Amino acid sequence: MAHAVHHITPKKTLIQVFIALIALTVLTVVTSRMDLGAYNILLALFIAFCKAMFVILIFMALRHDSRINAAVFALGSVIVVVFLLFTLIDTVFRGDLPNTVEGTIMEQEAADEAMRMRDPSREELDAGPGE
Repeated sequence: MAHAVHHITPKKTLIQVFIALIALTVLTVVTSRMDLGAYNILLALFIAFCKAMFVILIFMALRHDSRINAAVFALGSVIVVVFLLFTLIDTVFRGDLPNTVEGTIMEQEAADEAMRMRDPSREELDAGPGE
């Protein structure tokens, strides 16, 4: 029975990855203070993805692990990306629908009632008692 060979990552590589992670963290902080519109989220996710790849491939040694572990990781990543896409699609188009209003239904009804109290319509003025 053959045993798997353990890979030991050189200290120099670990230090380089650590420095890259620190640089990406600084980049995250710098870009968080910039207004890039809709690209803020995409840039933050891209930087987070790069940092996660460094950690997973180097520190967790997935780069030198069996292919089945890489396949399980890839499948999990695809599922996370699908969930993130649905969430981002929802947040990007939130409030863009013409038939939506702000507030709850009860708040809208209270606002409508307050508006009728301030400025009654012509029909309400012409209506007699009991009508």
